[in-house]
Order: sequence, then structure tokens, then C-alpha cells
Amino acid sequence: MLFVSWSFAVFLPLVVGLHFLGRRQGWQVGWLTVASFVFYGWADPRLVPLLALSALVNAVASQELIAPGRSPARRRGVFALALIYNLGVLAFFKYAALLGRLLLPAGLWSQWGPWLSGIPLPVGISFFTFQGISLVVDAWHASTKGVEGLPPPVTGRQVGLHYLKVTFFKAFFPQLVAGPIVKASEFFFQIGPKRLRQVDWEGAVRLLILGYFLKMVVADNLKEVTAEIRYPEFRELPRVNLIVLLYAFSFQILADFGGYSIIAMGLAKLFGYELPLNFNHPYLSRSITEFWRRWHITLSSWLREYLYIPLGGNRHGSLATYRNLFVVMFLGGLWHGAAWSYAVWGSAHGLLLAGERFFLKQHQQAAPTGWSPGGVARALLTFSIVSLLWLLFKLPEFGHVVEYARCIVRNGGAPKVQALYVIAVFSTPVVLWELWAATSGWRAGWNENRRRWMMAGAYATMLFLIVTNSGSPGDFIYFQF
Repeated sequence: MLFVSWSFAVFLPLVVGLHFLGRRQGWQVGWLTVASFVFYGWADPRLVPLLALSALVNAVASQELIAPGRSPARRRGVFALALIYNLGVLAFFKYAALLGRLLLPAGLWSQWGPWLSGIPLPVGISFFTFQGISLVVDAWHASTKGVEGLPPPVTGRQVGLHYLKVTFFKAFFPQLVAGPIVKASEFFFQIGPKRLRQVDWEGAVRLLILGYFLKMVVADNLKEVTAEIRYPEFRELPRVNLIVLLYAFSFQILADFGGYSIIAMGLAKLFGYELPLNFNHPYLSRSITEFWRRWHITLSSWLREYLYIPLGGNRHGSLATYRNLFVVMFLGGLWHGAAWSYAVWGSAHGLLLAGERFFLKQHQQAAPTGWSPGGVARALLTFSIVSLLWLLFKLPEFGHVVEYARCIVRNGGAPKVQALYVIAVFSTPVVLWELWAATSGWRAGWNENRRRWMMAGAYATMLFLIVTNSGSPGDFIYFQF
């Protein structure tokens, strides 16, 4: 079920109303869990058993890891099996074809290749699998202390409540299919009875308006233009359009994925839950390092906590640090898809992160901050590099990316003005959104009434444009990951 569908417009008020109809934790969590499974299986009910099994395995594993009286050997075995299950399911559905092509002899590949290539990719599997790994790792480290909000279950009733909470954590529909990636330590302590008076209705509505505006007005209109970044059609486009389209797709992917994450935060607020911030104006970044502190923050945080630090982080010298940065970003690229273009994208970011760290260390400089002319230039350069690398997302065939670069160099001709006009119109809201954040210090002295009226006008305008100027509906870009 899509957040932008009419079925969701019926689903949401029904779920909210019945959620607050009951006052007990068991009713509210149970009802939201059932509703989340309906949401996930709406288009394809065959997906439901996969999510249910994932929840069950991680519930059993986390129970074993935090329950008192378990031997170290048993805990190690459970921990290993849980990681193998989570990573194995992800590898099977997402990387079977890639691994088969790499590892199988030609004869076996010709026999098994079509079947492996035909394995469907369940929506959201990368996100809820990472949440399962987070739960298992947090439970392993917590031992019998338990995760906050998820104490060690002893009685039969406590075991049942443990299973219900874990299933709810895995299935909670606002963040189920495209994040944010919520860690166990960020969620379980929030589970409890919710009251209507506790809900931040104004904050929820503001988030929903902003999120839907970014998705339906900005991203869905820009996607009509960026559809030209398609082989072989782009070979006929003039150089100016090819370059501007890179920036247009950069704005589109921020509006699309950022919009989804903001909608998810707003939906969670409706039920009294807080999801972590996933985007913090990433195109204001003055370096690639800063970009990854602002873009897809929950993925960056997950990779740092559960991969970079266990690999050694920056604790074993410069060379090991550069290696770890590269490995983490390479795997982060592959997380987005089983194609070499994603691996190249991740590797490029890994090399840039390592290069920045090396440069700053060699010149004994701090990371760039501030909005001096040099800071503005660094932000524009970072944005241009990021936008160029997004081409690897739009064109998963690496050869097509190379051909696009060739066309930028060799294609002449007059620009197609109409396309440039559409890009300018629907990119402007993202530019203004980023500039609004960049000027927060300057606006700090504004009169409160002035700020309130400006915000009210901005949200009213966005709501009007959602109704009158939305683009044709489309899937969120990150559904494919």
C-alpha cells in the first residue's frame, strides 16, 4: 500500500481511530501490528509470511540472548544463527543472481541463472532485516540487563509480550518499507499506552504536509523530466540538458526519499511514536563527510555502529581507518542493489571519505564549516560531486553511465528550454527549503508572530499545491532497495 494511494487515505483514519479506541497497551500494540501486516500485504499477500517469519526468528533469538540462565555457548550459538538467518534471507532475495553469476561455473549458471534472476525482491526487506540485526546485536550486548523497554522475559505472559513487542517493532507500518531504519534502543522504550492528549497533532500535520508536498509536487513532477535519463534516449539530448538533468535527479531523489521519511515521521507521531530524523538538509554539506552525516542518517548510523566500529573504526591507525571507510561504503553501495553500478557508487564515496580524511590530516585542518565564500564554494562542489554520482542510481548499467558521460562531452545543439523550465520550477522548492535551513541563525532574532505567520503561509501554500499541482503518482524510489 502506498502512502499516496486512495486505499491508504481510507486505511489511515480507520487505524488511528481504532488505535485510540482502546486504552490498554495490548490492544493498541496488537491492533497496530495487525494493521501493519495488512498494510504490507495489501498489494501482495505472499509477502506477509516472510515478514512474520523474520519477526518470529528475531523474537526467539532476542529472548534467548537476554533471558537469565543461558550459558555463554548457547548465547553465542543463538547469536550466530540469528545473524546467519538475517543475512542469509537478504542474500537470497537480493543477491542470489549476482552471487550466482560470480561463483557458478558457466554450465551451472546457464542452468540456474534464469531461476536465480527471477527471484523477486520483497519490498522493504533491506530495512526490516537491518532492524532485526540491530535487535539481535543490541540484545547480545545487553545480556540479561535487557534492551530498554524490552526486559528479560521470565513468565509466560512476559514471553508473549516480548514476542508482541518485537513483531510490532519489525512491522510498524510508517517505517516498514523504506525506513527510517530504527534501532532497537530507539524504539522499545516508547512502547506503552498512548492517549489522544499526548499526541503532537500540530507537529504531525506539519510533517505530513511537508512530506507529501516534497513527494507529490516536487518529486512526482520532476520524475516526468528525469525520465529522459534513459538509454538510449539520452544520447539525443544536448549537453546543457544532460548536465541540468543530473541536478534535477539530485533534487528529485532528495524530495522523494526525504519526503517519504518525513511522512513516516508524521504518521508515527499520529500514534504517539517518534522516528529518528533521516535527512538534515544534506545539500548544505561542505564535504562528503558532512554529507553522510546529513543524508540517510539512520543508514549511516547503522553502518557506523554495526559495521565500521566492529571492523575497528579509527582505532588501529590511518591505513586501517581508510580501509574500513572504503569497505563500509562499498557494502553500503551494495546494500542499495545487486548491481556493479551501486558498488562503484559506494566505492567512490568510500574513496572520497578516505581522501578527505587524509587531506585534512596532512594539512592539519578541521572539517570546513561556516558560510564564507569558500564555504559556499565547497558546498556547491560537494553538491555537484554527489549529483554526478547519483547517475549510478538512475542508470544501473555501468556502461550506460559511461555513455552518458561521453554524451556530456560530445553532444552539442541548442538546449530544450521547456524541460529546463520545468526543472527550474520544481527544483526551486528544494532550493528554498535548504536555504531556509542555512539562514536559521539569521532568522533567530525574528519576532515570534512574524515567524508563525510565515510558517502558516508556507504550509497553506504547500497544501494548496498538493491539491492542485501534484504530479502523476509513482512508487517511492527507495522501494527498490
